[in-house]
Amino acid sequence: MEFQNKTLANGLTVIGEVNNSAQSAAVGFFVRTGSRDETDAVSGVSHFLEHMMFKGTDKLTAMDVNEAFDRTGAKFNASTSEENTVYYAAILPEYAEEITQLWAQLMRPSLRDEDFDLEKNVIKEEIAMYKDLPQFDVMDRARTLHFDGHPCGRSVLGTNESIGALKSSQMRDYFSVRYAPNNIVLACCGDIDFDKICAVAEDGCGGWTTSDAERKLSGWGGSGKKERHANESLTHEHICLLSEAVSMQDKRRYANSLAAMIVGDYTGSRFYWALVDNALADTAAMQYESMDGAGAVYSYIRCSSENKDKVMEIVAEIFDDIQRNGVSESELRTARNKVLSAVTIKSETPMGRLVNLGFNWVYRNEYRDINEDIAAIKAVKTGDINALMREFKLSRFTQLSIGPE
Repeated sequence: MEFQNKTLANGLTVIGEVNNSAQSAAVGFFVRTGSRDETDAVSGVSHFLEHMMFKGTDKLTAMDVNEAFDRTGAKFNASTSEENTVYYAAILPEYAEEITQLWAQLMRPSLRDEDFDLEKNVIKEEIAMYKDLPQFDVMDRARTLHFDGHPCGRSVLGTNESIGALKSSQMRDYFSVRYAPNNIVLACCGDIDFDKICAVAEDGCGGWTTSDAERKLSGWGGSGKKERHANESLTHEHICLLSEAVSMQDKRRYANSLAAMIVGDYTGSRFYWALVDNALADTAAMQYESMDGAGAVYSYIRCSSENKDKVMEIVAEIFDDIQRNGVSESELRTARNKVLSAVTIKSETPMGRLVNLGFNWVYRNEYRDINEDIAAIKAVKTGDINALMREFKLSRFTQLSIGPE
Protein backbone atom coordinates (compact mmCIF):
# COMPACT_ATOMS: atom_id res chain seq x y z
CA MET A 1 0.00 0.00 0.00
CA GLU A 2 1.12 3.54 -0.76
CA PHE A 3 -0.04 6.70 0.98
CA GLN A 4 -0.36 9.92 -1.01
CA ASN A 5 -1.73 13.34 -0.15
CA LYS A 6 -2.25 16.72 -1.76
CA THR A 7 -3.68 20.03 -0.53
CA LEU A 8 -5.50 22.25 -3.02
CA ALA A 9 -4.92 25.99 -3.09
CA ASN A 10 -8.16 26.60 -1.17
CA GLY A 11 -7.17 24.25 1.67
CA LEU A 12 -9.08 21.09 0.73
CA THR A 13 -6.89 18.09 1.57
CA VAL A 14 -7.00 14.93 -0.53
CA ILE A 15 -5.50 11.78 1.00
CA GLY A 16 -5.29 8.31 -0.48
CA GLU A 17 -4.13 4.83 0.48
CA VAL A 18 -3.50 3.07 -2.82
CA ASN A 19 -3.85 -0.72 -2.85
CA ASN A 20 -4.01 -1.96 -6.42
CA SER A 21 -4.48 -5.56 -5.27
CA ALA A 22 -7.85 -4.64 -3.73
CA GLN A 23 -11.04 -5.61 -5.53
CA SER A 24 -12.92 -2.42 -4.60
CA ALA A 25 -12.43 1.24 -3.75
CA ALA A 26 -13.88 3.64 -1.20
CA VAL A 27 -14.18 7.40 -1.13
CA GLY A 28 -15.49 9.84 1.46
CA PHE A 29 -15.76 13.53 2.27
CA PHE A 30 -14.97 14.13 5.96
CA VAL A 31 -16.43 17.45 7.11
CA ARG A 32 -15.14 18.59 10.50
CA THR A 33 -18.47 19.70 11.83
CA GLY A 34 -21.10 18.34 14.20
CA SER A 35 -23.35 19.25 17.08
CA ARG A 36 -20.47 20.63 19.20
CA ASP A 37 -19.98 23.32 16.55
CA GLU A 38 -23.58 24.53 16.78
CA THR A 39 -25.30 27.06 19.01
CA ASP A 40 -28.58 26.71 20.88
CA ALA A 41 -30.28 28.64 18.09
CA VAL A 42 -29.31 26.06 15.45
CA SER A 43 -29.17 22.88 17.54
CA GLY A 44 -29.49 19.87 15.23
CA VAL A 45 -28.58 21.76 12.06
CA SER A 46 -25.55 19.53 11.25
CA HIS A 47 -27.68 16.39 11.13
CA PHE A 48 -30.48 18.22 9.31
CA LEU A 49 -27.94 19.42 6.76
CA GLU A 50 -26.76 15.85 6.17
CA HIS A 51 -30.31 15.00 5.06
CA MET A 52 -30.47 18.04 2.79
CA MET A 53 -27.28 17.11 0.94
CA PHE A 54 -29.14 14.28 -0.79
CA LYS A 55 -31.90 16.58 -2.06
CA GLY A 56 -29.82 17.58 -5.05
CA THR A 57 -28.10 20.59 -6.54
CA ASP A 58 -29.07 23.30 -9.01
CA LYS A 59 -28.37 20.74 -11.76
CA LEU A 60 -29.29 17.44 -10.07
CA THR A 61 -32.62 16.42 -8.61
CA ALA A 62 -32.91 13.96 -5.74
CA MET A 63 -33.95 11.33 -8.27
CA ASP A 64 -30.86 12.05 -10.38
CA VAL A 65 -28.68 11.54 -7.30
CA ASN A 66 -30.23 8.21 -6.38
CA GLU A 67 -30.10 7.01 -9.98
CA ALA A 68 -26.39 7.84 -10.24
CA PHE A 69 -25.52 5.92 -7.08
CA ASP A 70 -27.79 3.04 -8.05
CA ARG A 71 -26.47 2.75 -11.60
CA THR A 72 -22.88 2.35 -10.39
CA GLY A 73 -23.77 -0.17 -7.69
CA ALA A 74 -22.33 2.10 -5.00
CA LYS A 75 -22.88 1.26 -1.33
CA PHE A 76 -23.27 4.79 -0.03
CA ASN A 77 -24.42 6.60 3.08
CA ALA A 78 -23.67 9.49 5.44
CA SER A 79 -23.49 9.99 9.18
CA THR A 80 -23.39 12.89 11.61
CA SER A 81 -21.81 12.84 15.06
CA GLU A 82 -20.95 15.43 17.66
CA GLU A 83 -17.79 16.29 15.72
CA ASN A 84 -17.95 15.10 12.12
CA THR A 85 -20.26 14.65 9.16
CA VAL A 86 -19.05 12.00 6.73
CA TYR A 87 -20.30 11.18 3.24
CA TYR A 88 -18.94 7.92 1.88
CA ALA A 89 -19.31 5.20 -0.73
CA ALA A 90 -17.80 1.80 -1.51
CA ILE A 91 -17.59 1.20 -5.24
CA LEU A 92 -16.08 -0.87 -8.00
CA PRO A 93 -12.70 0.65 -8.95
CA GLU A 94 -13.89 1.74 -12.39
CA TYR A 95 -16.45 4.09 -10.80
CA ALA A 96 -14.13 5.76 -8.26
CA GLU A 97 -13.71 9.01 -10.20
CA GLU A 98 -17.40 9.18 -11.18
CA ILE A 99 -18.61 8.78 -7.59
CA THR A 100 -16.01 11.26 -6.34
CA GLN A 101 -17.34 13.74 -8.89
CA LEU A 102 -20.90 13.06 -7.76
CA TRP A 103 -20.03 13.61 -4.09
CA ALA A 104 -18.21 16.82 -5.04
CA GLN A 105 -21.38 18.12 -6.66
CA LEU A 106 -23.49 17.12 -3.66
CA MET A 107 -21.11 18.99 -1.34
CA ARG A 108 -22.60 22.15 -2.86
CA PRO A 109 -26.35 21.49 -2.56
CA SER A 110 -29.14 23.82 -3.58
CA LEU A 111 -30.74 23.87 -0.08
CA ARG A 112 -34.15 24.72 -1.52
CA ASP A 113 -36.80 26.09 0.84
CA GLU A 114 -39.40 23.52 -0.28
CA ASP A 115 -36.98 20.66 0.48
CA PHE A 116 -36.11 22.25 3.82
CA ASP A 117 -39.75 22.53 4.90
CA LEU A 118 -40.50 18.95 3.90
CA GLU A 119 -37.41 17.45 5.52
CA LYS A 120 -38.08 19.30 8.76
CA ASN A 121 -40.98 16.91 9.39
CA VAL A 122 -38.73 13.92 8.65
CA ILE A 123 -36.24 15.13 11.27
CA LYS A 124 -39.00 15.56 13.85
CA GLU A 125 -40.17 12.01 13.17
CA GLU A 126 -36.61 10.77 13.65
CA ILE A 127 -36.35 12.58 16.99
CA ALA A 128 -39.61 10.96 18.10
CA MET A 129 -38.42 7.54 16.94
CA TYR A 130 -35.20 7.73 18.96
CA LYS A 131 -37.08 8.99 22.02
CA ASP A 132 -38.93 5.66 21.90
CA LEU A 133 -35.61 3.79 22.14
CA PRO A 134 -34.63 3.86 25.84
CA GLN A 135 -31.00 2.90 25.22
CA PHE A 136 -30.48 5.81 22.82
CA ASP A 137 -32.51 8.23 24.93
CA VAL A 138 -30.67 7.52 28.18
CA MET A 139 -27.23 7.79 26.55
CA ASP A 140 -28.12 10.99 24.73
CA ARG A 141 -29.45 12.62 27.88
CA ALA A 142 -26.56 11.31 29.97
CA ARG A 143 -24.09 12.87 27.57
CA THR A 144 -25.81 16.25 27.90
CA LEU A 145 -25.75 15.91 31.70
CA HIS A 146 -22.07 14.89 31.77
CA PHE A 147 -20.90 17.63 29.40
CA ASP A 148 -23.05 20.18 31.20
CA GLY A 149 -22.19 23.53 29.60
CA HIS A 150 -19.54 22.01 27.29
CA PRO A 151 -20.14 21.92 23.49
CA CYS A 152 -19.74 18.12 23.43
CA GLY A 153 -23.01 17.87 25.34
CA ARG A 154 -25.15 19.04 22.45
CA SER A 155 -27.52 16.44 21.03
CA VAL A 156 -26.84 15.49 17.42
CA LEU A 157 -30.56 15.41 16.62
CA GLY A 158 -31.44 18.66 18.33
CA THR A 159 -34.91 19.02 19.82
CA ASN A 160 -38.41 19.42 18.43
CA GLU A 161 -38.25 23.05 19.51
CA SER A 162 -34.87 23.83 17.92
CA ILE A 163 -35.73 22.05 14.66
CA GLY A 164 -39.16 23.64 14.55
CA ALA A 165 -37.69 27.13 14.95
CA LEU A 166 -34.79 26.59 12.53
CA LYS A 167 -34.87 28.72 9.37
CA SER A 168 -33.39 27.79 6.01
CA SER A 169 -31.34 31.00 6.07
CA GLN A 170 -29.70 29.85 9.33
CA MET A 171 -28.82 26.53 7.71
CA ARG A 172 -27.27 28.30 4.71
CA ASP A 173 -25.20 30.53 7.01
CA TYR A 174 -23.99 27.51 8.98
CA PHE A 175 -23.18 25.65 5.76
CA SER A 176 -21.14 28.53 4.32
CA VAL A 177 -18.87 28.52 7.37
CA ARG A 178 -18.54 24.84 8.28
CA TYR A 179 -18.48 23.30 4.78
CA ALA A 180 -15.48 25.35 3.72
CA PRO A 181 -12.73 23.46 1.83
CA ASN A 182 -10.18 24.14 4.58
CA ASN A 183 -12.52 22.24 6.94
CA ILE A 184 -12.92 19.16 4.70
CA VAL A 185 -10.78 16.11 3.94
CA LEU A 186 -11.42 13.98 0.86
CA ALA A 187 -10.18 10.44 1.58
CA CYS A 188 -9.96 7.51 -0.80
CA CYS A 189 -8.48 4.03 -0.60
CA GLY A 190 -8.32 0.70 -2.37
CA ASP A 191 -7.77 0.22 -6.09
CA ILE A 192 -7.68 3.89 -7.04
CA ASP A 193 -5.74 6.22 -9.32
CA PHE A 194 -4.83 8.98 -6.88
CA ASP A 195 -3.85 11.49 -9.54
CA LYS A 196 -7.22 11.12 -11.23
CA ILE A 197 -9.04 11.56 -7.91
CA CYS A 198 -7.03 14.74 -7.32
CA ALA A 199 -7.93 15.99 -10.79
CA VAL A 200 -11.63 15.41 -10.06
CA ALA A 201 -11.25 17.23 -6.73
CA GLU A 202 -9.46 20.16 -8.39
CA ASP A 203 -12.17 20.45 -11.03
CA GLY A 204 -15.14 19.99 -8.70
CA CYS A 205 -13.90 21.59 -5.47
CA GLY A 206 -11.11 23.98 -6.48
CA GLY A 207 -13.48 26.94 -6.68
CA TRP A 208 -14.88 26.58 -3.17
CA THR A 209 -14.31 29.55 -0.86
CA THR A 210 -12.46 29.21 2.46
CA SER A 211 -13.77 30.44 5.80
CA ASP A 212 -12.82 30.62 9.46
CA ALA A 213 -14.17 27.28 10.70
CA GLU A 214 -12.12 26.94 13.85
CA ARG A 215 -13.22 24.79 16.76
CA LYS A 216 -12.41 25.78 20.32
CA LEU A 217 -11.00 22.79 22.19
CA SER A 218 -11.11 22.16 25.92
CA GLY A 219 -10.94 19.08 28.08
CA TRP A 220 -13.75 18.16 30.42
CA GLY A 221 -13.77 16.25 33.68
CA GLY A 222 -17.53 15.79 33.70
CA SER A 223 -20.28 17.32 35.81
CA GLY A 224 -20.56 14.33 38.14
CA LYS A 225 -24.30 14.94 38.39
CA LYS A 226 -26.75 12.12 39.02
CA GLU A 227 -30.37 12.13 37.87
CA ARG A 228 -33.20 9.66 37.47
CA HIS A 229 -36.27 10.17 35.28
CA ALA A 230 -39.44 8.12 35.52
CA ASN A 231 -41.15 6.72 32.44
CA GLU A 232 -44.32 4.76 33.08
CA SER A 233 -44.06 2.95 29.76
CA LEU A 234 -40.80 1.23 30.74
CA THR A 235 -40.45 -2.09 32.53
CA HIS A 236 -36.66 -2.00 33.01
CA GLU A 237 -34.13 0.39 34.49
CA HIS A 238 -31.83 1.94 31.89
CA ILE A 239 -28.63 3.31 33.42
CA CYS A 240 -25.90 5.30 31.69
CA LEU A 241 -22.64 6.32 33.39
CA LEU A 242 -20.01 8.62 31.89
CA SER A 243 -16.46 9.09 33.13
CA GLU A 244 -13.64 11.22 31.78
CA ALA A 245 -11.16 9.64 29.34
CA VAL A 246 -8.28 10.68 27.09
CA SER A 247 -8.78 12.55 23.82
CA MET A 248 -8.25 11.44 20.22
CA GLN A 249 -4.91 13.24 20.22
CA ASP A 250 -3.61 11.37 23.29
CA LYS A 251 -1.30 8.39 22.63
CA ARG A 252 -2.91 6.63 25.59
CA ARG A 253 -6.12 6.16 23.60
CA TYR A 254 -5.10 2.57 22.87
CA ALA A 255 -4.75 1.85 26.59
CA ASN A 256 -8.11 3.52 27.25
CA SER A 257 -9.78 1.38 24.59
CA LEU A 258 -8.34 -1.81 26.09
CA ALA A 259 -9.40 -0.77 29.60
CA ALA A 260 -12.99 -0.30 28.43
CA MET A 261 -12.87 -3.74 26.79
CA ILE A 262 -11.65 -5.34 30.02
CA VAL A 263 -14.36 -3.69 32.12
CA GLY A 264 -17.31 -3.77 29.77
CA ASP A 265 -17.04 -5.96 26.69
CA TYR A 266 -20.33 -7.71 25.91
CA THR A 267 -18.72 -11.09 26.67
CA GLY A 268 -15.99 -12.13 29.08
CA SER A 269 -15.57 -8.73 30.77
CA ARG A 270 -15.87 -7.79 34.45
CA PHE A 271 -19.33 -6.39 33.81
CA TYR A 272 -20.34 -9.58 32.04
CA TRP A 273 -19.24 -12.00 34.76
CA ALA A 274 -20.48 -9.87 37.67
CA LEU A 275 -23.78 -8.65 36.24
CA VAL A 276 -24.96 -10.50 33.14
CA ASP A 277 -23.75 -14.00 33.98
CA ASN A 278 -25.27 -13.65 37.46
CA ALA A 279 -28.60 -12.55 35.96
CA LEU A 280 -28.56 -9.17 37.72
CA ALA A 281 -28.65 -7.34 34.38
CA ASP A 282 -29.48 -8.45 30.86
CA THR A 283 -27.10 -5.89 29.34
CA ALA A 284 -23.95 -4.33 30.79
CA ALA A 285 -21.35 -2.79 28.49
CA MET A 286 -18.72 -0.06 28.37
CA GLN A 287 -17.41 1.81 25.34
CA TYR A 288 -14.65 4.38 24.98
CA GLU A 289 -15.13 7.46 22.84
CA SER A 290 -12.15 9.62 21.97
CA MET A 291 -12.99 13.12 20.83
CA ASP A 292 -11.32 16.33 19.76
CA GLY A 293 -9.49 17.49 22.89
CA ALA A 294 -11.69 15.43 25.19
CA GLY A 295 -12.83 11.87 25.83
CA ALA A 296 -15.33 9.77 27.75
CA VAL A 297 -16.19 6.19 28.61
CA TYR A 298 -19.86 5.21 28.57
CA SER A 299 -21.35 2.40 30.62
CA TYR A 300 -24.83 1.25 29.68
CA ILE A 301 -26.72 -1.16 31.93
CA ARG A 302 -30.25 -2.52 31.63
CA CYS A 303 -31.74 -4.36 34.58
CA SER A 304 -34.93 -4.76 36.57
CA SER A 305 -35.86 -1.98 38.98
CA GLU A 306 -35.54 -4.46 41.83
CA ASN A 307 -31.90 -5.06 40.99
CA LYS A 308 -30.75 -1.53 40.29
CA ASP A 309 -29.33 -0.82 43.75
CA LYS A 310 -27.45 -4.12 43.86
CA VAL A 311 -26.17 -3.52 40.33
CA MET A 312 -24.79 -0.10 41.24
CA GLU A 313 -23.09 -1.55 44.33
CA ILE A 314 -21.28 -4.07 42.14
CA VAL A 315 -20.37 -1.43 39.56
CA ALA A 316 -18.84 0.68 42.34
CA GLU A 317 -16.82 -2.35 43.49
CA ILE A 318 -15.56 -3.02 39.95
CA PHE A 319 -14.53 0.60 39.48
CA ASP A 320 -12.82 0.71 42.88
CA ASP A 321 -10.96 -2.55 42.27
CA ILE A 322 -9.54 -1.54 38.89
CA GLN A 323 -8.43 1.76 40.37
CA ARG A 324 -6.70 0.14 43.37
CA ASN A 325 -5.47 -3.18 41.96
CA GLY A 326 -5.38 -2.63 38.21
CA VAL A 327 -5.83 -5.28 35.53
CA SER A 328 -4.16 -8.66 35.09
CA GLU A 329 -1.95 -9.91 32.28
CA SER A 330 -4.60 -12.43 31.23
CA GLU A 331 -7.28 -9.73 31.04
CA LEU A 332 -5.02 -7.58 28.89
CA ARG A 333 -4.12 -10.49 26.60
CA THR A 334 -7.79 -11.32 26.01
CA ALA A 335 -8.78 -7.70 25.41
CA ARG A 336 -5.80 -7.13 23.12
CA ASN A 337 -6.73 -10.12 20.95
CA LYS A 338 -10.32 -8.93 20.67
CA VAL A 339 -9.25 -5.44 19.61
CA LEU A 340 -6.64 -6.75 17.18
CA SER A 341 -9.19 -9.08 15.59
CA ALA A 342 -11.68 -6.26 15.12
CA VAL A 343 -9.05 -3.88 13.70
CA THR A 344 -7.51 -6.35 11.25
CA ILE A 345 -10.79 -7.82 10.00
CA LYS A 346 -12.25 -4.34 9.45
CA SER A 347 -9.14 -3.23 7.58
CA GLU A 348 -9.28 -6.03 5.03
CA THR A 349 -11.62 -3.96 2.82
CA PRO A 350 -11.11 -0.42 1.49
CA MET A 351 -14.40 0.65 3.07
CA GLY A 352 -13.15 -0.62 6.42
CA ARG A 353 -9.93 1.36 6.06
CA LEU A 354 -11.62 4.57 4.96
CA VAL A 355 -12.83 5.68 8.40
CA ASN A 356 -9.45 5.25 10.10
CA LEU A 357 -7.71 6.88 7.16
CA GLY A 358 -9.97 9.93 7.26
CA PHE A 359 -10.16 10.42 11.01
CA ASN A 360 -6.42 10.03 11.57
CA TRP A 361 -5.97 13.00 9.26
CA VAL A 362 -8.92 15.03 10.57
CA TYR A 363 -7.87 14.72 14.21
CA ARG A 364 -4.09 14.44 14.07
CA ASN A 365 -3.07 15.40 10.54
CA GLU A 366 -1.20 12.11 10.16
CA TYR A 367 -1.28 8.85 8.24
CA ARG A 368 -1.16 5.55 10.11
CA ASP A 369 -1.15 2.24 8.31
CA ILE A 370 -2.68 -0.88 9.83
CA ASN A 371 0.71 -2.16 11.03
CA GLU A 372 1.29 0.97 13.11
CA ASP A 373 -2.07 0.52 14.83
CA ILE A 374 -1.36 -3.16 15.48
CA ALA A 375 2.05 -2.31 16.94
CA ALA A 376 0.55 0.40 19.18
CA ILE A 377 -2.08 -2.00 20.53
CA LYS A 378 0.51 -4.71 21.18
CA ALA A 379 2.76 -2.20 22.96
CA VAL A 380 0.21 -1.45 25.71
CA LYS A 381 1.26 -2.93 29.07
CA THR A 382 -0.76 -3.55 32.22
CA GLY A 383 1.18 -0.71 33.85
CA ASP A 384 -0.05 1.70 31.18
CA ILE A 385 -3.67 0.79 31.84
CA ASN A 386 -3.25 0.82 35.61
CA ALA A 387 -1.68 4.28 35.58
CA LEU A 388 -4.50 5.51 33.34
CA MET A 389 -7.17 4.11 35.65
CA ARG A 390 -5.58 5.85 38.64
CA GLU A 391 -5.57 9.17 36.80
CA PHE A 392 -8.93 8.92 35.05
CA LYS A 393 -10.99 7.34 37.78
CA LEU A 394 -14.06 5.47 36.54
CA SER A 395 -15.66 6.13 39.93
CA ARG A 396 -15.94 9.84 39.08
CA PHE A 397 -18.96 9.32 36.91
CA THR A 398 -22.04 11.19 35.84
CA GLN A 399 -25.19 9.07 36.03
CA LEU A 400 -28.53 9.32 34.30
CA SER A 401 -31.18 6.64 34.71
CA ILE A 402 -34.60 6.14 33.15
CA GLY A 403 -37.00 3.60 34.58
CA PRO A 404 -40.54 2.82 35.73
CA GLU A 405 -42.42 5.00 38.16
